[in-house]
Amino acid sequence: MLALDVRSGTSVGQAVAAVLARASRLDVLVNNAGYLLEGAVEEVTVEEARAELETNFFGAVRMVRAVLPVMRAQGGGRIINIGSLAGLIGVPFQGFYSASKHALEGYSASLRYEVKPFSVHVSLIEPGFFRSELGSATQRPARTAPGYDAMRARATASFQSAIAHGPDPSRVATTIARVIAARAPRLHYRVGRDAVWVPRIMAVIPQPLFEQGLRRRFRLDR
Repeated sequence: MLALDVRSGTSVGQAVAAVLARASRLDVLVNNAGYLLEGAVEEVTVEEARAELETNFFGAVRMVRAVLPVMRAQGGGRIINIGSLAGLIGVPFQGFYSASKHALEGYSASLRYEVKPFSVHVSLIEPGFFRSELGSATQRPARTAPGYDAMRARATASFQSAIAHGPDPSRVATTIARVIAARAPRLHYRVGRDAVWVPRIMAVIPQPLFEQGLRRRFRLDR
C-alpha cells in the first residue's frame, strides 16, 4: 500500500513515481476518492465547499495530470472516473457533492476527446445508491440554520436508508473490470436501476413533475 493524499500535488507525484519505480507501465487509473458534505447550500461556507471539491474533483484532476504523460508516452491507458447519479441530477442537502460530480462529468467528456488520439480512453462510472461506506464518509457544516433542521433530517434519513439498503456494490467493481477489458470503452456506464431510470425519466417528463417526485423521494415536504 502507498500513502496518497489527492489534495496534495506532492503526494500525488510521489505515489505515481513509486508505482513507476515498481512497474514499467501505468495502464489504469481509477479515481474514486471522495466524501459527502451534508448540509443545505446556504449552510456550507465557501471554504467548506472548496475543501470538498479539492478532494472530489481536483483530486481526480491532479491524478490525471500525473499519469497522462506516462500513458501518452507508452501509447495507451485507461482513465476511469467514479461519478454518481448525483452528477446527473441535483441531490438535496448534497449540493456541493452534486456539484463536484457534475464537474467530473464535464471534465471527463472534454478530456476524452483530447486524449483519444493517444489511445488513452476516459470513462465515467455513474452508480446510483449502493451499499457502501459513503454514508460514513460524511462531514457537516460547522454552522447550521435551524430553519432547515426538519427538512434536512428527513432528507438525510432517506439518503442514508437508500445507501444502507442498496444493492451489492460488487456490481460497480464488475463494471470497472469490464471497462478495463473493453477494446473501445464507452464514456458513460450507469450502474443500478436508479442511475439508469432516473435520468431517463427526467428527460421525458415536465420538470415540475420530476421535481415533485424528487421532493417526495427525499421527503422534503411535510
